[in-house]
Amino acid sequence: DPDMPFVPSIPEDQFILVEEGDPTVIPCRTSDPDAQVTLVNSLDKPVHALYDTKQGFIGNFPAGSYTCKTMVKGVEFKSDEFLIYIIRATSQLPVEIEALKTVYKTGETIVVTCVVFDNEVVNLQWNYPGKVKEKGLIKLDDIKVPSQKLVYTLTIPEASVKDTGDYECTARHATKEVKENKKVVITVHDKGFVHLEPQFSPLEAVNLHEVKNFVVDVQ
Repeated sequence: DPDMPFVPSIPEDQFILVEEGDPTVIPCRTSDPDAQVTLVNSLDKPVHALYDTKQGFIGNFPAGSYTCKTMVKGVEFKSDEFLIYIIRATSQLPVEIEALKTVYKTGETIVVTCVVFDNEVVNLQWNYPGKVKEKGLIKLDDIKVPSQKLVYTLTIPEASVKDTGDYECTARHATKEVKENKKVVITVHDKGFVHLEPQFSPLEAVNLHEVKNFVVDVQ
């Protein structure tokens, strides 16, 4: 098609996530397999790479913006802009889940944290008793120093007995079929409670004028 030398791309193809050191494809394909295509960067400087008419340009590209150019009967055409993002990722997904405490009483705020290490881009999902009612706030902190970690914090304000159950986070790798999930069990009581632990026997003997201490641990 002389009026459309580049095959239109879908938005998902224009944003390319690449792991550090991995080759990738910039998918600008032409409707004419014999067309001469040039790849340029954001500074409009040519980038040398292998071109495959069925795939596009193949190579190890730095992060940035790229565009393809071709000439049809003396007229220059440009492809859509392709954006490459370089991400830090490992083939494994180290994940930890933490809860400040696992026993709450009604009205308190539940806080559960899920931490993903050494990966910049993951898909993370929470499963917990209040999810169906969309109860809960989720916050993400992307920490890069001293090491890469994604900290997802789930907060449930005004907890009730119905919030008792399994709190599970599932992380999925952005580019590989790898997933990891962690779980913690949270219990919410209707009322507060006291647990007494005496540090003495049911029967104790004391000599006359002797001073003796009786210790009780209260939780």
